[in-house]
Amino acid sequence: MKKTIFICAFCVTFLFIPNQTLQAQTFDRSVRTSENFEPTIPHPEQDKSVAKKLADLEKKTGRKPNIVWLIVDDMGYGDPGCYGGGAAIGAATPNMDKFAAEGLKLTSAYSQQTCTSTRSAIRTGRLPFRTGLIRPILAGDVLTQNPWDTEVSIATLLSNAGYYTMLTGKWHIGEAIGMRPHDVGYDEFMGYYPAQKEISQGTDPRRYPALVLNPERMADFEGIKPDDHLQHGFRGGKTIKVSQVKSIEDMGRADQVLTDFTISKIKELAKGDKPFFIDHNFMKVHADNHDNPDYPGLSAAKYAYKNAVVEVDMHIGNIVKALEEEGVLENTFIFITSDNGPQMDGWPDSGYTPFRGAKGSTWEGGVRIPGIAYWPGMIQPGRESDQIFDLMDLFGINLRLAGISTDVLPNNNYYDFMDQSSFLFLEDGLTNREAVYFWFGKELMAIRMKEYKQHIKVIIPKSTHMWIDYSTIQDVGLAPWMFNLYIDPKEEMPVGHRRSAWLATLGAKLKQHGATFKKYPPKNIGL
Repeated sequence: MKKTIFICAFCVTFLFIPNQTLQAQTFDRSVRTSENFEPTIPHPEQDKSVAKKLADLEKKTGRKPNIVWLIVDDMGYGDPGCYGGGAAIGAATPNMDKFAAEGLKLTSAYSQQTCTSTRSAIRTGRLPFRTGLIRPILAGDVLTQNPWDTEVSIATLLSNAGYYTMLTGKWHIGEAIGMRPHDVGYDEFMGYYPAQKEISQGTDPRRYPALVLNPERMADFEGIKPDDHLQHGFRGGKTIKVSQVKSIEDMGRADQVLTDFTISKIKELAKGDKPFFIDHNFMKVHADNHDNPDYPGLSAAKYAYKNAVVEVDMHIGNIVKALEEEGVLENTFIFITSDNGPQMDGWPDSGYTPFRGAKGSTWEGGVRIPGIAYWPGMIQPGRESDQIFDLMDLFGINLRLAGISTDVLPNNNYYDFMDQSSFLFLEDGLTNREAVYFWFGKELMAIRMKEYKQHIKVIIPKSTHMWIDYSTIQDVGLAPWMFNLYIDPKEEMPVGHRRSAWLATLGAKLKQHGATFKKYPPKNIGL
């Protein structure tokens, strides 16, 4: 019976391909060209144009382009000035604003709803439910298997293609041997395995007195706490514990130490004969934020979170400046983003979003994040686009930049990323993505397609800002909750049966997405 169902489902999918190709004006423009890859909107001429543009650059420079990701932790959509925040809310971000003005500002860029989920998705090109990495691995968790055993990371692919691959800063996708950055493809790692709150809580008596001031509980905590050392790891397993976080001052200085390291590596790698991939992940602005004692009160607001935003913006500026000073900026693709929306549960140690929801939810506030693509000479300055982009698409862009074919990926995995190089690098580039799907752990929650967002399950907080610690998941009831984000960006008034003809269309798209998990079952790693 299962075999018969599979054959029928496959035939239906296959038969839709020529029909969609012939009818380019259908609402769902995407076409599935491979069974285990997400359907994309075909733009053949656009794809030829970007291939030529990249080939011309490689001919000019004599090497593949460098790639730098700058990932802020828990920064809200409304925190940078270029997204409506900045000086207006007490934390100026002149560097992010500059790079947005001189590059491409994406206004519909999407992450997953929490840290580990996004960080795993962009490095595997696969949704967290497929890999099993559906939430952070917390103190006391016991995994039933290593999720990386059947995954191929973007770092592995780039390293094998001749890139030097390095991850700096926060990892948050496992600290056991076999799950560390330098175990899964990165040539070098300098950073911390967990989030900064998980490190600093053992040294902060004002926020955690019941732990820090209780010797018996501290003794218990020592047995389960995540590693609190700055780690320096190398591909092959060699790992050095550089220093331990013993105070909130140590934690406050962490991003300066990490930025200094990244800048030193840029100076070294720029003189080498390999292109490089630097995956720089800030510890801030994830709660708990502690001022860098060398830069107290950096922001106009003076609150720890706002000071953290200003500090991170300063570090972003200095990293890009180092690329320029070393003469490699024009051959380096830079992407600046956040791993999810603001963690409002930590308020006022939290960011800002103009949208409903926050980190931990699949409302826009939890998953719509800043996305700035910057590449002098390759990305037209002053571009802004509301077309859909998923952070998983960085996986596909990296493959294109490195000249790696998707044929090297295992065909028993389903891949959710797509190559968005033509969208980002062409002045008139269009998105190749028709839809973004939102999951909460093992629950399929919602879809965004064009300007429409449809929820089949929702997260409801039970108190102000309590999107994680005091919330519930519930079914939506008689009909999906469908919003037009162009007239209702805060998702306050469903329009499915009143002002939209596409309720059933988005529902069908959700069903097609769900069907991919039958052919390619998700992993359960014990989370």
